[in-house]
Amino acid sequence: MDLFFSILLVVIGLGAGFVGAYLINNMKEKSSAKKAEEIIEKAKKEAEKAKRESLLEAKEEMHKLKIETDKEIKERKSELKLSEDRLIQRENNMDKREELYQKRDIALDEREKGLLTKQEEIQNERAKVEELKQEQLELLSKISGLSKDKAHDLMMKKVEEQMSKEIAVYIKERENEAKLIADKKSKDLIVLSMQRYAADLANEQTVTVVTLPNDEMKGRIIGREGRNIRTIEAITGVDLIIDDTPEAVVLSSFDPLRREMARVTLETLIKDGRIHPTRIEELYDKVSKEMKAKIIEYGNDALFELGITKVDPVLVETIGRLYFRTSYGQNALEHSKQVAHLAGLIAAELGENVGLAKRAGLLHDIGKAVDHEIEGSHVEIGVDLAKKYNENEVVINSIASHHGDTEAKSTISVIVAIADSLSASRPGARNDSLENYIKRLEQLENVANDISGIEKTFAVQAGRELRVIVKPEEIDDLGAHQVAREIKEKIEQTMQYPGTIKVTVVRETRAQEEAK
Repeated sequence: MDLFFSILLVVIGLGAGFVGAYLINNMKEKSSAKKAEEIIEKAKKEAEKAKRESLLEAKEEMHKLKIETDKEIKERKSELKLSEDRLIQRENNMDKREELYQKRDIALDEREKGLLTKQEEIQNERAKVEELKQEQLELLSKISGLSKDKAHDLMMKKVEEQMSKEIAVYIKERENEAKLIADKKSKDLIVLSMQRYAADLANEQTVTVVTLPNDEMKGRIIGREGRNIRTIEAITGVDLIIDDTPEAVVLSSFDPLRREMARVTLETLIKDGRIHPTRIEELYDKVSKEMKAKIIEYGNDALFELGITKVDPVLVETIGRLYFRTSYGQNALEHSKQVAHLAGLIAAELGENVGLAKRAGLLHDIGKAVDHEIEGSHVEIGVDLAKKYNENEVVINSIASHHGDTEAKSTISVIVAIADSLSASRPGARNDSLENYIKRLEQLENVANDISGIEKTFAVQAGRELRVIVKPEEIDDLGAHQVAREIKEKIEQTMQYPGTIKVTVVRETRAQEEAK
């Protein structure tokens, strides 16, 4: 029974649960439907609202666009109107310009007609002038008694005289102007070069004095029956002068190299004390070898001082030999180094090859080192040596042209010639005999005495200046300049001299009366 009631209660509970669940679900569905309707209604209202707002925005946008479009149309219309006004103004201007052109054409036509009329009048007047001119010429010819050709010749002669004076004045002015510029530049260049290179001058003599410890040594040098002195003179080629001068022996020779070797040999013999022919020969052989090494050292020192490289060893020895060669008392090696330094300085100022200029300056007198051994002038010998040792063509031409024997083919050749003259003409650079000095001055004065109109000539400043006094009644002021030029050209053609010679022509007029 209890089981039955339990099952019944379960069934009743299940039925009640199903009914309750159905009722609950039914109520939920009705509630959901109501909410859905509310949501849909709300969405419809929002859609209507959004639609109305979109329409309002669209209307506002269209209104704005319409306003902007109307504004742009107005602006375009105003621009078109301005363009139209400009075109109308341009057309008006073109019309006015056309009217002006027409008026100008009319004026030009009138002017052309006037010019043609004036041209005809001028031609008629010219014909009349020619007739009057011809009549005047005929009248002048009758009055003067000269034909047209003769009068032309007289006029041309007069004009030629006037023009010659004007030309002389013009040449004088241009010469003075050129001299001012050239003198200043050349003096600056030369002074600068000589200031930057200033070396002591070596003055080699023809004799060398050897000091003896006592007078007894003279007898030992002479030897028994003079065999020692004869041996020394025969081997060295130097004359020994043994006189009453106390404690001194004089070595005499024009060859400085031989004289130097003899001096060293003799001094070594005096120190050694053993003086006899065999010992003299031994010492001389030794001195010869040492002197050769010293000569090479002189050559290398000169090259090192000038910064010159790549020189043949035989040529180096030849350069060193210049140390024992003199010209007018001036040491040849020192002179060559001076020329090299000066040529390098001048080349640097002119923008030329400094190394090549120094090389040419050093080798310009190389022929003097062996001119006593080979026939020919030192210029020819120097050219042959330079070619033999494959020197540069500029160097060869500098050697050949530094005395004017050959034309200078390069600027460096001219520079070397200038440097050579500078080195030779420097004060104290060379010694000259009184006889040669006087002869040169006489030759300089005679050059000017051959010219007519010259009264006196004086060579002054040791031959560096020639002063010429002319006759004032025969030569005028302009003629004095012509005389100076003529004398300058004769000096350049007939004389050889270091440096330059200044020609000064003096013309003066003196009025003199004597009171009694």
